[in-house]
Amino acid sequence: MSLPTIDVLIPAIEKDLATLPYVIDAVRAQVKHPIGRILIVAPKQQRILDFCQTKGCTFINENSVLPLTKKDIHYRSRTWERSGWLFQQLLKLNGDKLCTADYFLVIDADTVLIAPHRFRAKGKTLFYSRNWSQPQYFVTYRKLMGRKVAAKSSFVTHYMLFERTKLARMKKEIEAKHHMPWYSAILHSMDRSKQFAFSEFETYGNYLYSTDRSGMAIRKALNKGLHMNAGQLSKAQRNKLAEKYRSLSFHKRKGYVRTPK
Repeated sequence: MSLPTIDVLIPAIEKDLATLPYVIDAVRAQVKHPIGRILIVAPKQQRILDFCQTKGCTFINENSVLPLTKKDIHYRSRTWERSGWLFQQLLKLNGDKLCTADYFLVIDADTVLIAPHRFRAKGKTLFYSRNWSQPQYFVTYRKLMGRKVAAKSSFVTHYMLFERTKLARMKKEIEAKHHMPWYSAILHSMDRSKQFAFSEFETYGNYLYSTDRSGMAIRKALNKGLHMNAGQLSKAQRNKLAEKYRSLSFHKRKGYVRTPK
């Protein structure tokens, strides 16, 4: 049975340009679906525009996706700043309006696939899971959706295949429950004094788990976080890691720390 064509959606900012070439090359090598468009949703900056042209990607101005921008979010404390982190989650959740394929893969701009991936099999979508999450994600989910989380593991694994019609349905349900746009409902449901208060992957994964469990197959994520640059990893090292892991995330979290003025 042939695999469906998928689009790929990657929110990014300029600092991601060091890792992004490896992310895109790995998607093209490791994702076994035909790929339609690869959309880079990012600030309109020349380096990003040049990158998209070089890599054959479609640029989407992040400020054209929603009626709000990062400046409207105000998700910070005296010591941390997570407005951009939340904004990129909202961008992903509007992927049903940006992509044209029935399914689209969202992948974080720091995550490189190192093993072959198929996201549809026997009429089911494959989801990846891990054993731990942030408790506040589930508090927000209950306020947002009006029910408890049912899944036993976490869907926060840096990439996920979304089905456009089901994502649109989830957002309509949120709007009907809260009588406001879905993104406003998320902002109102979060406790923004908490540093990890919402997860797009946890929300969509658990929504499907409660409404369409038979359409899901769940596998262990087998992701490894590395605190180095993707370019420092040799082919031999990557092949060795691929014996045990499916993906690598090259985390750089310093951008979330606020410096005193």
